[in-house]
Amino acid sequence: MPTTPAFTTRHPFFTGFIFMSMFGVIFFAGLSYLITKVASQSDPFLTRTADGIGVIDVKGMITDTEGLLRNIQLFRQEETIKAVVIRIDSPGGAVGASQELFTEIKRLGRDKPVVASLGSVAASGGFYAAIGADKIVASPGTLTGSMGVIMKFPNLEEIFQKIGYRSETIKSGKFKDIGATDRTITPEERALLQDVIDTVHRQFITDIAESRALTVAEVTKVADGRIFSGEQAKELGLIDELGNFNDAILLAAKLAEMDTSSFPELVYPPKDAVGFLSTLLSTTKLNLFGTLQRMQPQLAYEWNGSASLTGQIK
Repeated sequence: MPTTPAFTTRHPFFTGFIFMSMFGVIFFAGLSYLITKVASQSDPFLTRTADGIGVIDVKGMITDTEGLLRNIQLFRQEETIKAVVIRIDSPGGAVGASQELFTEIKRLGRDKPVVASLGSVAASGGFYAAIGADKIVASPGTLTGSMGVIMKFPNLEEIFQKIGYRSETIKSGKFKDIGATDRTITPEERALLQDVIDTVHRQFITDIAESRALTVAEVTKVADGRIFSGEQAKELGLIDELGNFNDAILLAAKLAEMDTSSFPELVYPPKDAVGFLSTLLSTTKLNLFGTLQRMQPQLAYEWNGSASLTGQIK
């Protein structure tokens, strides 16, 4: 009676692919473990003895502040870090995240001097974070300000009508599906959302006024979403000094009463000791989460003039 050839005999290439894939996973997992062990044992931050200035970068959209808050807390507790410079290059981000960052930077300032150094763009939520610092330094051409709140909803009603798409909604209250993409928002819904926007905008204005020693009236006059150059911001009292990143470092050292005869040592937060596979998975997760998050309506301290990020002075 004839016998059926084994699966490995009938599908040699597929079998080989499976074995090679398994070997690859095991190899990279082992390599990841070794890299993690070496990184955790060789991190110079763990064996610091000299005083220095801590530097924390806030770059891009402000959406997830967990890592930033952790680094701020780390520098707050580290005795060899005598002052901290928050380097900001951001057009802003989510309201909650920007407020979280502002609060934590302000808390850090109770223990040691904090200077915000504004890069090319530090607008809206990026500026909100900056006002938590003791001092703010920006270049004359830095784009900042944009002190306002925005919420956007895509309206796909006409597209859905053309393709014959319909949705059925069952809700517990008349406002539960506010911002639905298959219809125009009602005047009542618009009024409700505007009230939320105005409330959050007022929070922004109040924090700016208190942090910058300005009156609410002075801030309200210019908090209509407009942007400013660093030079204009200084004239309005929104920043303290004109200068670059190194100027901010020296100012932080001066506030901490450190020796400024030589440039202070800069200390950056330790990199997370994560392996190859963890990095790959977390990066994929963050990209997917970021894409989904941007598709959802949310309150944002955000400047949308992204074209200027690549603009040049001619």
